[in-house]
Amino acid sequence: MTRLGFPGWRGVALPFGLGAAMALGQAPLGWWFVTLPALALLLGVVSRVGPRQGMWLGWFAGGGYFLLALSWIVNPFFVDAARDAWMAPFALVFLAFGMALFWAAACGVAACGVAGRGRAPILALVTALAAAELARGYVLTGFPWALIGHVWINWAPAQVASLVGPSGLTLLTLGVAGLLAGRRWVPAAALLGAMWGFGVWALAQPMPAPPGVTLRLVQPDAPQDTKWDAAHAQDYFDRLIYATSAAGKVDLVIWPETALPYLINDNPDLPAMIGDAGHGALVAVGLQRVAGGRGWNAMQVFGPDGAVRASYDKHHLVPFGEYYPGGDLLYDWFGLATFSARAGNAYSMGPGPAVLDLGGKLGKVMPLICYEAVFPQDLRGTARPSWLLQITNDAWFGTWTGPFQHAAQARLRAVEQGLPLVRVANTGVTEVVDARGRVTASLPFGTQGFLDAALPGPLPATPYARFGETPVLVLLAGLLAAILIKPRRPFA
Repeated sequence: MTRLGFPGWRGVALPFGLGAAMALGQAPLGWWFVTLPALALLLGVVSRVGPRQGMWLGWFAGGGYFLLALSWIVNPFFVDAARDAWMAPFALVFLAFGMALFWAAACGVAACGVAGRGRAPILALVTALAAAELARGYVLTGFPWALIGHVWINWAPAQVASLVGPSGLTLLTLGVAGLLAGRRWVPAAALLGAMWGFGVWALAQPMPAPPGVTLRLVQPDAPQDTKWDAAHAQDYFDRLIYATSAAGKVDLVIWPETALPYLINDNPDLPAMIGDAGHGALVAVGLQRVAGGRGWNAMQVFGPDGAVRASYDKHHLVPFGEYYPGGDLLYDWFGLATFSARAGNAYSMGPGPAVLDLGGKLGKVMPLICYEAVFPQDLRGTARPSWLLQITNDAWFGTWTGPFQHAAQARLRAVEQGLPLVRVANTGVTEVVDARGRVTASLPFGTQGFLDAALPGPLPATPYARFGETPVLVLLAGLLAAILIKPRRPFA
């Protein structure tokens, strides 16, 4: 370990603790005022060591950060605790320190790549960590959960995401912390003030008129450990039908992800029952669609006559949760069906992002099923919708951090795109969000019920909606050029 530059357990304890403190800025706490000083201290500590030690410090800092921020990952293993609970600590540790490898690589590159000096100037660390967080959203299908910039989601600076997206928020946050680490108090205050000032200005701008659409959001509150129990299926289906058929004039009723506890293939009378319950409204249903031996995590929109008006299959699946990488190859090469979507043992991927035209005032909607709302890049490359719809089952994530982090990231998609977002979850968080990311209506978490709410109007396409990550990539390239040309200057 000494040859590898390991600074000892005492040496990594401080970065580990600073990383954990940084995680307090994530939802539900949102303590950015803890994240910023902890990040500044971390940058200062790492900037004073060589490349090998820097990698270790970055790795343990990331480990502390992700262990706390992603602690919700243990909850799925307790749905069937007798069978799976033993895997929970392994899953959390491996995921946390796996994500931390991005930070380790960034700290190592920052230390090694600046004119061979063997130390990491703070500007190089800011640039490398921002690039690593951007890469984390894309590498191996990506996992951009708990980005550093997410600490602003419930605060005014989140509006900056409409310009530069979550990666730009991360870069700016690192920039403020880097200036603090370099004791450049006035520039740090100016940058943070500019972010805050833009956010306050954006939130004060007039909003577009609503399209006159009333939605019914149904939250059945089915516990995950009994959600697929045949003995409870009728009860959960009755909850959905009751809420759908309740009095009130609505244009669209929305059920959460995989809400339907039956397969339509085995129960051909279900579409007519669902359509009839809507009393003239369309009904968007999260369900499992099966055809030709394959299954999809899907959403289908049923008309009053039970006919399918629109359909969408989830395309960005959860690795090892909804599909197994290489599962179909194992089936083709060795006949191993356990992990194969072709053999019906995992979900198949849909063709990609889609915009559904629901007609009339409902207009065009982009559906996002659960995990898909985490990926800002998945909202680009299609025709611009009028609104976003996320259906999800966050009962998997527990009742503390997971559902609230997931909902916060979905709200950021509204800010980035300038589009209203409707979020319907099995146990919560169920809410309507306007095009600035503000919650306009919501249901209490962990309760059974439904909510009738007006759909807010959309804003024009934001700069981020038009240009994506291009501005951030240009900024990163400019910073890299500044580092290479004048390595002894900024933040050193």
